[in-house]
Amino acid sequence: MALALPEAGRYFARSLKQSLRLMVGLPDYDAYLSHMSATHPGQPPMSYEAFFRERLEARYGGGKGRCC
Repeated sequence: MALALPEAGRYFARSLKQSLRLMVGLPDYDAYLSHMSATHPGQPPMSYEAFFRERLEARYGGGKGRCC
């Protein structure tokens, strides 16, 4: 049980960090890297800068004006 408490704390901190990032709309690069290594092992992942730019374009329409 002594090892379970520190592990639970690390899991909670990781989950809280991810939740806060998602609430404010920041993409999760670590989750993307995990996904790429698990499901697309032969493909090189995007750099952090390319990933962040792609996520912003996906979220805001790549510069296209929108009303609301």
